[in-house]
Amino acid sequence: MNTAQSEALFARAQSLIPGGVNSPVRAFRGVGGTPRFIARGEGSHIVDVDGNEYIDYVCSWGPLLFGHRPRAAIEALQSVLELGTSFGAPTAREIELAELITDAVPSIAMVRLVNSGTEACMSAIRVARGFTGRELVVKCEGCYHGHVDSLLVKAGSGIATLALPDTAGVPQCFAGTTITIPFNDLDRAEDAFREYGDRIAAFIVEPVAGNMGCIAPSPGYLEGLRDLTTKYGALLVFDEVMTGFRLSRGGAQQLYGVTPDLTTLGKIIGGGLPIAAYGGRADIMSQVAPAGPIYQAGTLSGNPLAVTAGIAMLKQIEAEPGLYAQLEQSTAQIAANVPEGIAVNWVGSMFTIFFQQGPVRNYDDARRSDREQFSRFFHFLLDRGVYLPPSQFEAAFVSSAHTAHDTGYTATAIAEFFSEQHAEAL
Repeated sequence: MNTAQSEALFARAQSLIPGGVNSPVRAFRGVGGTPRFIARGEGSHIVDVDGNEYIDYVCSWGPLLFGHRPRAAIEALQSVLELGTSFGAPTAREIELAELITDAVPSIAMVRLVNSGTEACMSAIRVARGFTGRELVVKCEGCYHGHVDSLLVKAGSGIATLALPDTAGVPQCFAGTTITIPFNDLDRAEDAFREYGDRIAAFIVEPVAGNMGCIAPSPGYLEGLRDLTTKYGALLVFDEVMTGFRLSRGGAQQLYGVTPDLTTLGKIIGGGLPIAAYGGRADIMSQVAPAGPIYQAGTLSGNPLAVTAGIAMLKQIEAEPGLYAQLEQSTAQIAANVPEGIAVNWVGSMFTIFFQQGPVRNYDDARRSDREQFSRFFHFLLDRGVYLPPSQFEAAFVSSAHTAHDTGYTATAIAEFFSEQHAEAL
């Protein structure tokens, strides 16, 4: 496979951009080799600058539920370009997107639009602290809630890939406001609340983890968190930046039947453009400025481009009642070709193959995976035109644009890898 142009661009980028990339996991540090510089995408496929074509399971890290350049979103964007890109003033489209979100997501009565998942999680935590008058936050090891200072503690995702348990530049006093416990461990959550319950403002969690690989909640775990936070007067915050509108129209909270106090959203609600949101109970959200004393603002929040793409996405989801069953069927076809003895976790249209025996239920489990074997697996598939996330600790995504041929080809390539590995071991 010729990668000369990607190699040249990466060399050029490294003198101008830290690590040559604008988000760490893109640098292929977790798998080795040269990152592919992408020229274009269409449906389920992307093409790099050297002309190599791949079946894409990164899907821009989740937003592309309908694949690259879905017609509804593209046509909507073309129409709004005739009107303007940003006004710094309210538009009717912001209300329409808010109505679509509140109609779909069980917990959200009021919503505020922002520009990134990091901003949404940062704002939700500020609101939780302001509403409760408390300072401490509980999070799970391996769950990533953006690069917020106090939440970059055992944060999974790119942090895990780079083997950095925390990050330089975060004062200890900020990290000291965060309590970390294992995901899927209700006993440890109860211990934390027994010791610090009257000081805890919120428990923030990915209801289905995606930043230590895809890990589902154990039966009763989310329900237990709901009961625990209610008992101690803390807020339960679901970070659904990744899972919102991907696992169901109402997100993971609808799928599992657990209603948080606050929810953060991103990715799909912008159809691939930068946008996110946080929302929840009306009595909580009414404390956000200018209605209340908790300040948060953003110049480009609710910009017409991202909002218009989001409206098109959410309307298309609403118009396709069989969408999630189709996505689940496609993911199941891929997962079925992973041999016994290798852990494969999947929920809906998210999946991760862990190079270890299962089960994988938390960050410690995930970190036992054989990263060198994952690297070989990643490059084996990449050379055959299958593009997976370049990290053992990231979830892969299926879109409705993935055809039976795409998933069948991928499943066959996976089977070939394990067959070759088995033959080499004999």
